[in-house]
Formats: sequence, structure tokens, C-alpha cells
Amino acid sequence: MSETYDPVRIGIVSVSDRASSGVYEDKGLPALRDWLTRALRNPITFEPRLIPDEKDRISAALVDLVDQVGCHLVLTTGGTGPARRDVTPEATLAVADKEMPGFGEQMRQISLRFVPTAILSRQVAVIRGEALVINLPGQPKSIQETLEGLKDEAGKAVVPGIFAAVPYCIDLIGGPYLETNDEVCKAFRPKSAVRPPRAA
Repeated sequence: MSETYDPVRIGIVSVSDRASSGVYEDKGLPALRDWLTRALRNPITFEPRLIPDEKDRISAALVDLVDQVGCHLVLTTGGTGPARRDVTPEATLAVADKEMPGFGEQMRQISLRFVPTAILSRQVAVIRGEALVINLPGQPKSIQETLEGLKDEAGKAVVPGIFAAVPYCIDLIGGPYLETNDEVCKAFRPKSAVRPPRAA
């Protein structure tokens, strides 16, 4: 007997002046698509956007993905450092109903295991309507590390990744029930919030 899973629409946004103008190939969108496809059992419709480091353009893309397209999860990559053109956090906060600071705190904790410059990252996460919007780092390796967490040689989680908390957060704001592939990232929910498998 097969199980059925809620379909989910996910916005993936890569913020880069050079990639958006064709100077080099964007690596952020493929990295996000690949990881989410491995991590989630749900059928996913991706809504990709590749845009320059411009605050108004980023904010407009986030509003469109949540309010018009109907995404319940939006992940951005790029534009979260201290450089003058790095404005993704400001653009994200500008369209927020609520800020979710724990996501940024945990991402920096994970990155600090590798580089002291992790304290320069300014990723934020917010709620807009019934959607969770999370800023991720720009490098594909860092994207995976922050989403998935750190594991020891036996595959046991040493530091939890942020995605473990994403499905329950989306439950709480009225989104679809996300189910993860535990070998990639095991979602955490209180026992009272776990839904039994549904037969197809």
C-alpha cells in the first residue's frame, strides 16, 4: 500500500548581480532544488527566481511568490554578507509579518564549526501570511550544511540542521504537511502533531 503526501509549492530565489546578468552560471538554484528533492517525500512544484542584489526586486519577488503564486516555503540564497550590495535580509524583513530569529542563530552556529567569518553572515527567517521565508548562505556546500546539519561518520546528527524544524513551523502557520526522508533530514514534531500515513 503506497502513501500519499500533500503537494507543496516552494519558491527558490538566488540573489546575485553577476549570475542574474549571465556573467557566470548560477549554482544556488540547482543546489536548492537538488537538496529539497532528496529531503522531502512530498511532490514539489518549484518556483525559481534569479534576481540581482536589489532590495526592491528581492522584496517584490518574495511578495509575488507568497501572495500570488501561493508558496508556503521560500528559500533564498546569496546576498546575506556585510558588503554594500548584500541586501537580502533587509528585503526579507521588509515584507515580514513575524521574524523567526532562531533560524539565523542556528545557521551561524553550524557555519562557525567551519569558518570564523560565519559571524559576518546576516541570514534571517520570517513569516509572511502562511509562508516561511528563509535566507540561506550563498555556497552550495553551506546550503546543504545549514539545512541538513552536521553528522558524524556513522551518520548520526551532531548539530541539527535548520530544516528539521521547518515542517512543524509550516504546520503551525497553516501550510501543507511536509514529510522528510529521514536519512537526509529527520523532521521533528511533538507527538501530538505527527500525522499517521495516509493510504493512496
